[in-house]
Amino acid sequence: MARGVFEEAYLSLPPWDIGRPQGEIIRLAEEGEIRGVVLDAGCGTGENALFLAGRGCEVTGIDAVGIAIRKAKEKSRERRVPVVFLEWDALEISGLGKRFDTVIDCGLFHVFSDEERPLYVAGLSSVLVPGGTLRMLCFSEMEPGDWGPRRVTQREIREAFDGGWKVGPIREARFETNLGSDGCRAWLSSITRE
Repeated sequence: MARGVFEEAYLSLPPWDIGRPQGEIIRLAEEGEIRGVVLDAGCGTGENALFLAGRGCEVTGIDAVGIAIRKAKEKSRERRVPVVFLEWDALEISGLGKRFDTVIDCGLFHVFSDEERPLYVAGLSSVLVPGGTLRMLCFSEMEPGDWGPRRVTQREIREAFDGGWKVGPIREARFETNLGSDGCRAWLSSITRE
């Protein structure tokens, strides 16, 4: 999806901006599965990043959409929760010059084309410490209809992270939206850099 589509979506309230962290991110944090120095790739207006920072993590959030980053910075100031928010293209993530223990991707991977995915995965490999973990929530092919982002299969996830990664459990999950209480069918993956 082109950056302009996302910029336009943030002029109003995009479906993925639910005004709170995703339930799956909350659960993972409470179970100790997100820790240390954290990168929120595709952070949007920052709810997941702010939640994790409030739990004591050192968090950097990146998003390619300037208006989303401005909103995230404003929330950070208002709530007095320190997070570094940067307008940054996730396909150039290696340029951050920082290493992370955990990366969360909540709705970013599924927007990349087949050609972009290897660039993103290589960038993740360059910023995650060895043994660091990616926690990724993306749309599942089991979500009916054709509205919304591209659907992703478990096989595509495993193929994208084939070399230099250990793909752990991929389980069914829900991607919460502001369009209704049911949300959308998703995959939650735990992927470790070797």
